[in-house]
Amino acid sequence: MYVLGLDVGTQGVRAVVCDEEGNVLAQASEQFAPADQVELLPPGWAEQNPSDWWDAAVVCLNAVTEHLRQSGGDPSDIKAVSVDSTSGTVVVLDRTGEPLRPAIMYNDTRAVTEAAECNSAGADLVEKLAYRFSAAFALPKILWVRRNQPDVFERALFVHAADYIAGRLTGNFLTSDTSNALKTGYDLIEHRWPDFIESQIAVPLDKLPKVVSPGDVIGEVSGECAGLTGLARGTLVVAGVTDGTAGFLASGAVKVGDWNSTIGTTLVIRGVSRELIKDPQGRIYSHAHPDGYWLPGGASNCGAECLRHLFQGRDLDHLNAYVPQYSPTALLVYPLVRTGERLPFVDPTAEGFIVGEPRDSRELYAAYLEGVGYVERWCYELLAELGAEIGDTIFTTGGGARSPEWMQVRADILNKRVVRPVSTECAMGTAAVAASKTVYADLETAVQAMIKPGESVDPDPMRTELYEQRYRAFRSACAHRGHG
Repeated sequence: MYVLGLDVGTQGVRAVVCDEEGNVLAQASEQFAPADQVELLPPGWAEQNPSDWWDAAVVCLNAVTEHLRQSGGDPSDIKAVSVDSTSGTVVVLDRTGEPLRPAIMYNDTRAVTEAAECNSAGADLVEKLAYRFSAAFALPKILWVRRNQPDVFERALFVHAADYIAGRLTGNFLTSDTSNALKTGYDLIEHRWPDFIESQIAVPLDKLPKVVSPGDVIGEVSGECAGLTGLARGTLVVAGVTDGTAGFLASGAVKVGDWNSTIGTTLVIRGVSRELIKDPQGRIYSHAHPDGYWLPGGASNCGAECLRHLFQGRDLDHLNAYVPQYSPTALLVYPLVRTGERLPFVDPTAEGFIVGEPRDSRELYAAYLEGVGYVERWCYELLAELGAEIGDTIFTTGGGARSPEWMQVRADILNKRVVRPVSTECAMGTAAVAASKTVYADLETAVQAMIKPGESVDPDPMRTELYEQRYRAFRSACAHRGHG
């Protein structure tokens, strides 16, 4: 019995077919075709054509089903399919599922005014769930369409990117999941669309999808879709998650007290909590866990971007090899390379800094790795102060997790074991969602059975003691500059 995870990202689509133990049997990826004509959008706008996502998904699905056949498998043994995609992306459809305009992407920030109005109108929800609408959220973008494109709004249904692909698979475009619906204002406690959406910002609730839990069956692969993709007609399609949640699940973190740090361009932290974590400053917000828990988390503007910015063209593997010789360094670095920070503190004017003079570029490189580790520790200390339970192991994914030397530095700073899974693909986390209520009883069981731990490092007691002193000096340097 197999399951299929489909990850629809910013640049392309990835599909993974695996068995119930998480062994990958087939995988494929496809970049989105370049647009025939590049349209110059205003600053802060980002749009994509949803049909491009579907075209790439069809290529991937045909590739994995054909690979199964060639290797002696049968696509009809795929029990369930699930889809993840970008959080906050808005797809505007007519009643037949055809896009009425390009999708407004997750990183589109045109709806600043509308976000403020949503925070005002939805003050009770904002207080209850302890987050604030930003221009990147879906609901302000929907309000922007109502204001600026009334003819489109009149005919529109508003869904999320993952919903659109699931709709192409099944013909059901009217169902979403709690993970994607969060940024559209869904009440994760009362499990309904709140009244203010219709009564105060004039978005009729019948323009929004029905919301179910990730892993719930929402339909079956249609006959038409089976002919296009190679999937068997009647294959179950289950509700998916956002790409951030999929990446978290792919890390193997699933029990209360489990946390994952994803080091990509930025540092993204998410974990499992029994209780809703409320942060008065809005640095943390929580998704609902399908098994009844909460998934609090947030993102720092620090991450591996500093390495690309400062060490562009350098062989990072070569630099990594020297890190054990230089760490702990005598330098203190806050590794921002652009203005503004959002976690562990909020300051749109914050800037990075270096205390000390590096002996050479190798020491500077090691110091930037340490700086991200210091920020990571600060984030976890903040979460603990807010009431989060944090275990002795930190799961890690993202490009920054590929460096064992960086993993060791972080383990020493955090004084925790750091574990990287065998596969860090979002599609693996989505495959676990596909299995969570079709092959297994729940998501925790599916993740434990399917996600394989890879390399792990333990903290070095001697270095941990030295880093304790360096971290305190780092926090003092931050306080001196008004950071936090």
